[in-house]
Amino acid sequence: MSGDAVPAGDHDAPLSRVLTTHGRAHLPEFVLGGVASVFSIALELVPSYLLGVAIDVFFTNERPFSLPLIPDAWLPTATREQFVLLVGLAFGLYLTAAALAWVNSLAWNHFAQHLQHEVRTAAYRSVQGFELAFFEGTQTGEVMSVLNNDINQLEEFLTTGLHNAMRIVTRVVVIAAIMFWLNWQLAFVALLMVPLLVAVSVGFVRRIQPKYGAVRERVGTLNARLENNLGGIETVKAYTNEDFESGRVTDASRAYLDDQWDAIRVRVAFFPVLRVLTATGYALTFLLGGWWVLFGPPLVFTEPLSPGVLVTFLLYSRRFRYPMRRVGEVLDDYQYARAAAARILGIDERRPRLPESDDAVNLVDPDGRVAYEGVTFRYPGTEEVVLDDVTFTVDPGQFVGVVGPTGAGKTTLLKLLLRFYDADSGSVRIDGHDVRDLTRASLREAVGYVSQEPYLFHGTVAENVRYGRADADRAAVIEASKRAGAHEFVAELPDGYDTTVGERGVKLSGGQRQRLAIARALLTDPDLFVLDEATSHVDNETESVIRRQLADLTADRTTFAIAHRLSTVRDADQILVLDDGRLVEQGTHEELLARDGLYADLWAVQVGSVEELPERFADGAG
Repeated sequence: MSGDAVPAGDHDAPLSRVLTTHGRAHLPEFVLGGVASVFSIALELVPSYLLGVAIDVFFTNERPFSLPLIPDAWLPTATREQFVLLVGLAFGLYLTAAALAWVNSLAWNHFAQHLQHEVRTAAYRSVQGFELAFFEGTQTGEVMSVLNNDINQLEEFLTTGLHNAMRIVTRVVVIAAIMFWLNWQLAFVALLMVPLLVAVSVGFVRRIQPKYGAVRERVGTLNARLENNLGGIETVKAYTNEDFESGRVTDASRAYLDDQWDAIRVRVAFFPVLRVLTATGYALTFLLGGWWVLFGPPLVFTEPLSPGVLVTFLLYSRRFRYPMRRVGEVLDDYQYARAAAARILGIDERRPRLPESDDAVNLVDPDGRVAYEGVTFRYPGTEEVVLDDVTFTVDPGQFVGVVGPTGAGKTTLLKLLLRFYDADSGSVRIDGHDVRDLTRASLREAVGYVSQEPYLFHGTVAENVRYGRADADRAAVIEASKRAGAHEFVAELPDGYDTTVGERGVKLSGGQRQRLAIARALLTDPDLFVLDEATSHVDNETESVIRRQLADLTADRTTFAIAHRLSTVRDADQILVLDDGRLVEQGTHEELLARDGLYADLWAVQVGSVEELPERFADGAG
């Protein structure tokens, strides 16, 4: 995949898909938290009913003292004991509800935090398995937005939004059940607004859902812009482009603001409607219920209504009004979480474009015979041919130079060897095995790779050299550094091999980073070597040292070296000359000079004989 944004998953229920995929291992905590929440909320509602009983029994004498589910023989007969019992029951119910709320909070937070961890690590594993083209076509900030912002949004919904949703449903169901049990006629009045609330909420969801999807996309774009600018801050300052980059950040932030404000306007209009509807339901209950108690059943109503029952209804109406007002917030949180889950699935369920076959074999102790057979390659999503029908064979143990003008396809040629890409046609083989038939792990363990722009992780020198072989001891790290010509400068660093190199190795020079990258590759003792401009950032003296040391190390293993400095590959067993994606020349240094072709022209440039270049070279370089 290539593109400027991480795509969202196309599932109808992305949130439930994420929960069922990653939450099964923690289902007991989820169930425990849900059950505790239901009972906690239900028990909190009982004291309001007990207050109504107290009013009717002790203050208005509307009915005798009795309690549901408790036999009358178990109840006290004296007023004082009855009153104390009601107060004690109410207090005990509140304590029990508080304990259950604690269980719910602990269980659901445990569920949410562990789910967040598993979703993030699973998404990262998926991202790590994508082909190189994905990272070349997708901004880092976009991926970071999914791995951080979207997954955090999901966790927030699970710990807050989902809990609020359960509280709302439980309160509505329990309150409605008690209301109908106490007075089914007044219950219809008290619950009259529920269908309207549901209709308004459904309309809100339909309007807000695409807006939140757009907001999540804008977040990723803004993060990508910020990450890109901060990563290139040195270049920004060098070209005094602070105002230009501030403008680009402003544009990205403005786009986010516009989409967010669009969503906010819909949300802000929704909440007052909820308040008006719930307040209307409360007012109707108060009006009709109060009239009922004072003057008898109004209109078509016939059931009796006591003051205590009316107080219970009014208390429940207030409790009912609050959760219904939270419906908008829950739906709001849900839509955010749904949009986030869709983007998580876009990462989590995307399959690599370079799959490993089920019957892939391990590459074991290869001799190092490499063959390219009619290899043609285009980058995904483009029509430009980068490599065109390239064919050559390298015998085990040979040192092979790869040269050519900028953009000739040199780096791409060798990335196919590591299967960073697959050829569109033709094949790349090691010891007769098509690299597509090998396990990626065994292939890349067999090939030591040093890129043109080596990457150092934030950490110490020793940790970076040891990156390819975590079990290597300090002596092995030092030996590899000596072979790479790095030991001398490392010894002069403030803390030697324990010196922190900074993010991307920013505290070191380009040549120093390159030598550490070579040491890192040497430490793995690979069967084949790929050196992509491995000495481009070092001075001539250091290059000479590294070349002599590499010559000893690569004497018995196949080595490819891409070089702009032709002196690096002058002594190669064979030199491949690429031009515009085609292999135009092949041979030793002396053979290629005698042929007086492109290689001879490149050599003349480097030794300073520019005036002797043929006109065809000058035209091509112009």
